[in-house]
Amino acid sequence: MSTSATKNILIGLGLGTFLGLFLGERAALLQFMSDGYLRLLQMTVFPYVIVSLITGIGSLEAQRARDLFVRVGALTLVLWGLALAAVFLMPLTFPAIQNAFFFSTTLVEERAPLDFVTLYIPANPFQSLANSIVPAVVLFSAFLGVALMGIEKKEPLLGALQVLERVLGRANRFSLRLTPLGLFAIAAVTVGTADAEQLGRLRVFLIGYAAMSLLLTLWILPGLVACLTPIPARRILQSTRDALITAFITGELFVVLPILIDRSKALLQEHGSPQAEEGAPAEVIVPAFYSFPHVAKLLSLSFVLFAAWYSDTQLALPARAQLALAGIVSLFGSMNAAIPFLLDLVRVPSATFELFVATGVLNSRFGTLAAAMHMVVLALVGTYALTGQLRLSFARILRYLLVSAAATAATLAAIALVLRATGVGTYDQDQVALSMQFLTPPSQKAVVLRELPSEPPTPTAAGKGVLQAAEERGVLRVGYIDGSMPYSFLNGRGELVGFDVEMAHVLAAELGVALEFAPVPRDRLSAALEAGLCDIIMGGVFLTTRRGTKMVYSSNYIDETLAFVVPDHRRADFSSAEWIRGTTGLKVAVPDLPYLMGLVRREFPGLRVVPIPFTHASISDFFEGRGPAVDALAYTAERGSFRSLLHPAFSVAVPHPVVVKLPLAYPVARHDIEAARFLSNWIDLKTKDGTIKALYDHWVLGRDARPKAPRSSILRNVLHWVD
Repeated sequence: MSTSATKNILIGLGLGTFLGLFLGERAALLQFMSDGYLRLLQMTVFPYVIVSLITGIGSLEAQRARDLFVRVGALTLVLWGLALAAVFLMPLTFPAIQNAFFFSTTLVEERAPLDFVTLYIPANPFQSLANSIVPAVVLFSAFLGVALMGIEKKEPLLGALQVLERVLGRANRFSLRLTPLGLFAIAAVTVGTADAEQLGRLRVFLIGYAAMSLLLTLWILPGLVACLTPIPARRILQSTRDALITAFITGELFVVLPILIDRSKALLQEHGSPQAEEGAPAEVIVPAFYSFPHVAKLLSLSFVLFAAWYSDTQLALPARAQLALAGIVSLFGSMNAAIPFLLDLVRVPSATFELFVATGVLNSRFGTLAAAMHMVVLALVGTYALTGQLRLSFARILRYLLVSAAATAATLAAIALVLRATGVGTYDQDQVALSMQFLTPPSQKAVVLRELPSEPPTPTAAGKGVLQAAEERGVLRVGYIDGSMPYSFLNGRGELVGFDVEMAHVLAAELGVALEFAPVPRDRLSAALEAGLCDIIMGGVFLTTRRGTKMVYSSNYIDETLAFVVPDHRRADFSSAEWIRGTTGLKVAVPDLPYLMGLVRREFPGLRVVPIPFTHASISDFFEGRGPAVDALAYTAERGSFRSLLHPAFSVAVPHPVVVKLPLAYPVARHDIEAARFLSNWIDLKTKDGTIKALYDHWVLGRDARPKAPRSSILRNVLHWVD
């Protein structure tokens, strides 16, 4: 691209950025333009890759093809080594921090194994094309190219394919003329809709990843080319700058492959290197090695180290070596599949994967920069390697290593300085948990009693169901269990909140009655219901066999998961059922609910069970170190995760592969079958209309636990033209 084209791209970026800042969330209206531009770029890339590989490999001799994959493969190993060095140096900049998380379904999900056969060997190449399975398409194309190598009189076919290749390249260049307009839309949408608060909490990883990506892009990779070939690093950056800008803004490497190949060929020609018909064509090297993990993918392994730091997990040297080796293999597939697998492999909390997804908005941009330069290095150095023209000079290599070491040290120092200047924030998840409010403000204010009354609500209605009686007197009295987080508890302002408290508000509103809450001790649930002291109990009550003989339950509305709450450093041990069963002398506190104690003894017969009262005070004593000396607390993952927000020195461990569910339901008095049937139907309605899922996401998963302020924008916050 010309200088004027670069100028137009920068103008488009600038205008898009301004529009995003001006409109804020309203910039999402340009999403259709952003998506359309990306699809236009992608439209010709797959055909271009297929034709380039078939043509390039098919025109080679067998010896030349072997040299291609051996020598460029060796170069790939060098690039992987450079990326891994960056990965394991980045944690040197991480400061001390304490953290905890809401419950995440990733705690209990089993990871699907990576299916490398399906990923790389397409039973149906057209299906792989339709589903954008790049490794399978590349292998199919290379397979055809290898088959074409031994065909006689292949020149007419090669000639036709070369013409088609030029047509596709020209079509792609036509699409690139719209780059200023496309990047304008992408910049506006990204700037306007990015979750600045969430990204701010992850600044340690964001800053480190961005800085190391820039180091690789601006010096380590082009410097390697300059060290081994006559092409200067500055010239590489000048020639590829437009492709790099496009890659950065789109966050898509695939769409810039054709322009990267063109720029690489131009640089080779400019410095007198053999052309495609004489040497190794970039059209073969880049598509053939596209499916191999590039430096940006390997740099993403630093997230596992970040997650270990973030969750206060120690990774010993063997675990780091395992991460490097398994990471290279697993990154041949999808990163979204590889990262959870690697988190589990080194026993880092898999719930942190959600943070990786959140960082993708920004990091994919910087990572694509490094990935694009990775492809350029393969094309340039690979061509010189195949023609035997690499400049292997000890002095040049030593100088490159010294400059790279100095640049890396300066980058690490700069990262540490920026982190100290911006701060990493203080731990505030406990305040977030204790300041949670209702997802939907209730239409009426409830009366919250501090003690369970000794008399039933008046007027009494003998012989009638509790719900009918509540409708007649106009008040529904709901029993709640104090401290049953996150189902019913008092927040930092002394307000009764929680999943079941909000469900009670929904029920009362739909019945058209006022609402009254009364605390009920766990050991008096059935007695309080039988005496009519409350109409229903809503506070995270387990449905168990013995309780089922004393009370009538609704259908269950949530299933909780048996887990262990342990100090952070023991989470990895207790995440393995095999380790628990094989370790003698473990003492585990278990709330004195017979059903729960029976489950623990059944699954882990070697544990020494220490019963503790199933009360808010007793559970709090465990977290605060005042209870009996035990190795863990048998609890549920959902409740334990919420409690760990208040006590971040503890974590939740689900003992895989054992996943035991404990259902929650709403009990009423033993004789009131009609009320239980009504509640079951009501739960079914609330499940189907999305109420239960929305409340579960809010109170258990922590979604929108922090009230979201409207995205700031010039339109709203400066000009005040909109609310």
